[in-house]
Amino acid sequence: MMLCRLTALAAALCLGFPQTASAQSNDFNDVGKTLSTMLQNGHFSPPPYNEALGREFLREYLKALDPQKLYLTQEDVDGFDAAYGARLHQLLLESNSMAAALEIFRVFMQRLESRIRVAQQLLTDPSFDFTIDESVMLTRRHAAWPKNETEAAAAWRLHIKEAVLAETLRREMLAKLAKEQGKPDPNKGERPPAAKISQRYHRLLQMWGEADDEEIASIFLQSIARTYDPHSDYLSHREMESFRIGMTHELIGIGAQLQGDDDGATKIVGIVIGGPADREGTLKLNDRIVGVDSLASGRPEDMTDVMFMRIDKVTSLIRGTEGTKVALKVEPANGPPGETRIVVIERGRVEMKDEQASGELIEILDKQEVVRRFGVITLPSFYADFEDGDVRCSVDVERILKRLVAEEIDGLLVDLRNNGGGSLEEVRRITGFFIPPGPVVQVKSAVGRAQARSSNAGKPLYNGPMVVATDRSSASASEILAGALQDYQRAVLVGEASTYGKGTVQQIQDISQKMPLWSVRNRDRAGHLKLTIQKFYRPSGSSTQKEGVVPDIVLPSPADAMEIGEAYLDRALPHDRIVPASKFRPGDRNHLFVERLLEESNARVAASRDFAYVIEDVMKNSARIKANRLSLDIGKRRQEIAEAEETDRQRNRERRERFANMAQEDRSHYRFFKITLDGLDQAAALQPYEPSGESRYMRLAKEHEEELDDTPEWPTGLDPVKRESLHVLRDLVEVTDTARMTGIIK
Repeated sequence: MMLCRLTALAAALCLGFPQTASAQSNDFNDVGKTLSTMLQNGHFSPPPYNEALGREFLREYLKALDPQKLYLTQEDVDGFDAAYGARLHQLLLESNSMAAALEIFRVFMQRLESRIRVAQQLLTDPSFDFTIDESVMLTRRHAAWPKNETEAAAAWRLHIKEAVLAETLRREMLAKLAKEQGKPDPNKGERPPAAKISQRYHRLLQMWGEADDEEIASIFLQSIARTYDPHSDYLSHREMESFRIGMTHELIGIGAQLQGDDDGATKIVGIVIGGPADREGTLKLNDRIVGVDSLASGRPEDMTDVMFMRIDKVTSLIRGTEGTKVALKVEPANGPPGETRIVVIERGRVEMKDEQASGELIEILDKQEVVRRFGVITLPSFYADFEDGDVRCSVDVERILKRLVAEEIDGLLVDLRNNGGGSLEEVRRITGFFIPPGPVVQVKSAVGRAQARSSNAGKPLYNGPMVVATDRSSASASEILAGALQDYQRAVLVGEASTYGKGTVQQIQDISQKMPLWSVRNRDRAGHLKLTIQKFYRPSGSSTQKEGVVPDIVLPSPADAMEIGEAYLDRALPHDRIVPASKFRPGDRNHLFVERLLEESNARVAASRDFAYVIEDVMKNSARIKANRLSLDIGKRRQEIAEAEETDRQRNRERRERFANMAQEDRSHYRFFKITLDGLDQAAALQPYEPSGESRYMRLAKEHEEELDDTPEWPTGLDPVKRESLHVLRDLVEVTDTARMTGIIK
């Protein structure tokens, strides 16, 4: 039945949609024309609009549909190029591109259906020989397209074989760990590995088969935008809503985190503490949603079957207006198989507090038996509500910082790890909390003129010793803050080899506002263009583009083996430099004592078992990634797993003893106080707490692998990078105090 539904969809794509779909397709022809014009006229560095660019449009669209090059063949690609390569750019300007997009998608769906039909046949009675010397690529991202169907079928067979082998080995590992720990076998009741993989492809086919012309247009138009640079993008109506939520960290819903299950249901994997679902109390972790009645009408015909539905669609059915109700048809995790119940929850405002700024006060007994007070500000992103202005990370950081200053901290650590950026205005304001009035960032437009954006905070809120922690995921606005503080010699940067390297500015533009009034029937569905309009530069004149910000003290990281960062993205804009900002006056680098701090940090890192483990893993993973091959010999794979397990056992034995000693030492040397926005609202006194890696705002379900992972947690919740950053901060405070006493620093 599933394949019949797919065939029907393919026929609809080939012959033309019903009238409503055709009308939408015509609308997106106009959206495509407007989008291409906006890109060409407004992009920071637009390439010539010609046949070569049109062929790049095509290549990017094919990559979006088939990134691992498992479905389409070189023959397909050549056919698309012959039909559309020379004229796709013209079709866009003629409001006639959707026919090409739909035709390409139709062929893609035929190939997908064909591959999955083969997969189901292979998995019905699997007879893979896992003793022969075969291998498969770890990733086919840089591989050539299969020349023809014969070559594609061979690559597909290896892909399916690896999926079955990986699932088989995963279950062996879980069963072994469970037995060693005296726990029940988590595989009990599971379908055989081949059946599990078959189910996974069933879900994949179902999700692609439900794609309508608006979703196809979204993939196509995203490809057009991303041809200009990695960060220009097309946002559909639904994606724009998700973007808004990501910037404000709040939404109207039930406060549950969802995840698709291979068998088609939607699993509850997280519940926001104090959120609507938590208050109602019925919904539990690992419960499975199989139906949604957005109106909570109680009428069976209003209950939408969400089996095999994409998560974003399920989410859109659950979200709604504050104070209204939604009914969920749920299979309880702990109930008998097939049992369902209806859970009605009133929608409410949900704050994603884990994604908001937070603070800590850490008291540390230093080498001279003196208690030092260190502040820590963790900022996951530079969030802001662009519409109402009610949510601003700079306001949150300011409140936390003022409380830390009032607590008379000796030093400050700002943690920007995993901070992907956000609002340029917010980072400009936050930088001003730490430097005197002056340029924070320079912004250059397409016409080549650079303008400095300065802090206007007046006197800094905090001018004491300061360390900033970064990693490969620290991007965009994070790089502006880190780069400015480094340029002004205001802080010592500690972290991975460099930050991400995103030195461009995007602006969200409503596409419908650029279209004639008569050209779109449903203007709300036209979507938005996220357009790269500027590059930013540090006050010193260096762009962060591609090269990122290099810390003063570089720590070993698992990311050293991975291709993470702007430099690895297709069509990334180049790195360059401009002249320093006219009013930029750097501080005295000698006052940071970087060379001395680096010497002491290097000694600690060299003596650290945790960083030694990281270096060992980086060397192994680098070789593995470079080889880009994975053996399909079960004997070899079991041997590799056995060696990895033995390594983990040895490390964990060593860690348990060492961590126990560290935790005991920490208890005599550290005291932790949490600073939250809620606590600041209530003017609450600081209370000691025991830090851990668990979320304070959301209960999370654990996968079997997590439940059986006996790796001990970092002592006192301090991972090696955070602990070393605090050590560097302590060293900075001590050497600064000594320098003041001796008159080196006034």
